[in-house]
Amino acid sequence: MSLKDRKANPAGEGARRVSLEFQPKAETPKVEMSKTSQLRLQAYLAHAGVASRRASEKLITEGRVAVNGRVVTVLGEKVLPTDEVSLDGKPVKPENRLRYLALNKPPEYICSSADPQNRPLALELLPADIKERLYSVGRLDFLSSGLILFTNDGDFAAKIGHPSAEIEKEYLVEATGIIPDSVSQAFAEGITIDGVYYQSREIEKIGRKTLRICLVEGKNREIRRVFSHFHLHPRKLHRIRIGPVLLGGLLSGESRGLTDKELRELAGKEE
Repeated sequence: MSLKDRKANPAGEGARRVSLEFQPKAETPKVEMSKTSQLRLQAYLAHAGVASRRASEKLITEGRVAVNGRVVTVLGEKVLPTDEVSLDGKPVKPENRLRYLALNKPPEYICSSADPQNRPLALELLPADIKERLYSVGRLDFLSSGLILFTNDGDFAAKIGHPSAEIEKEYLVEATGIIPDSVSQAFAEGITIDGVYYQSREIEKIGRKTLRICLVEGKNREIRRVFSHFHLHPRKLHRIRIGPVLLGGLLSGESRGLTDKELRELAGKEE
């Protein structure tokens, strides 16, 4: 469903509650791993809920991962489930239960698993009874709010986070001042700023100071950089959709499990 199809019912503006047609699926059934099956180290870390495979590769090359007490810095290492793997000196184990959650992140929360400035973590808003190590899929910066996904499934995170998946992300953006029509026109047609090309998939002006913006590639701080280029400042940047997953009536700070239907559509397996 495109941005235009949602005009009559924008999330965050009296949007409907999450459909009850499909029951939330916060986790998958427990799956046992064979003790003789080898995994590449980055895949092992992803299964342990440490990070996506791509992010796990960075952890390895930074020298933060050890196997049976030996630091590994070269990609391609294979491990068994019985091997002792540690990250920053702390043991990690593959998790047999996969979880998929959607959170309505409030502003001024960090999506990282830790913050040197001791700012509040979005992870801390997830249900306390979840013991698996979850991490966010994609980004939502400190001042922004709205929909963010969390999982411990590295393959899932890598697949939907890759640009080739072309998963739409939709935002409501309110500026501190009036937004000229030239801004939305330039963003829709495409604009290069400091050597980086930015283009929205769809954009709609819904008020003198408010835009609804749909992105696909989602470059780092894309909307803020485009606004800054036109000397505008977003007073509110709120994500309301990631592909088929709608923020709906989820209150700020609340989370829910993804539905079977949402998971199938995100994975491109919807019939």
